[in-house]
Amino acid sequence: MTPDQHKAAAAALFDAERSGSQIGLLSRAHPGMGLDDAYAVQAALVKHKRAAGRRVIGWKIGLTSRAMQDALKIDTPDSGVLFDDMLFADGAEVPKGRFIQPRIEAEIAFILHAPLAGADVTREQVLAATGSVAPALEILDTRILRADPETGALRKVTDTIADNAANAGIVLGAQRHDPRATDLRWAGAILKRDGVVEETGLGAGVLDDPATGVVWLVRRLAQYGQGLSAGEVVLSGSFVRPVEAPPGSRFDADFGSFGRVSLSFAPG
Repeated sequence: MTPDQHKAAAAALFDAERSGSQIGLLSRAHPGMGLDDAYAVQAALVKHKRAAGRRVIGWKIGLTSRAMQDALKIDTPDSGVLFDDMLFADGAEVPKGRFIQPRIEAEIAFILHAPLAGADVTREQVLAATGSVAPALEILDTRILRADPETGALRKVTDTIADNAANAGIVLGAQRHDPRATDLRWAGAILKRDGVVEETGLGAGVLDDPATGVVWLVRRLAQYGQGLSAGEVVLSGSFVRPVEAPPGSRFDADFGSFGRVSLSFAPG
């Protein structure tokens, strides 16, 4: 893809989010589209959002589970940017029509109290820069069709990355924990939709340790001369599959002693 094509794709995604009308698969429109192209589109999309007055509050890491990587035939996670308008209070109700096809995941959030950067960052440095960890929900959405209506072809990882890694919202639970006093591999959740258990999982499902995802993110950003800032939130990756969130649904994630977090969607 050319720089102009990156910008055009980003503008189309930005308009799709505002209108609630999905665009076609970028991977079909640009068959040679690679990961660098996808992140270039995402970067152009971030510029659109900043120009519209949105403020960056952190990052999300996705595709951290072996199952999701196998499904998309990749061997690496992906990342997207969190903005201030994505933050919902614990127990909040998402307004009708806010998202197109929302889904919910349960994750562990890292809240930084110090900057973090460098291609050789270690797990210990990640933990040292983390002021606390918290239970969280991520809202996923897609501004790109999940499947091409003509060919049936499914979205590829390049589509997802370009679409800000399907990032749409974040809910933080009230509880805060010292990351070095908690075995995050065993911090898990029971995710219920409308009172029915839909998914369960453990932090170990995220690259064997949620902190490993943050290490990956910092090292990836270092390739572009970037890093994480104090005060930013990092969603370290889901350890459950995404659960569809139709209008009128309610989600409750029970992380045991680690905490709880909930969210509901207004009726349609």
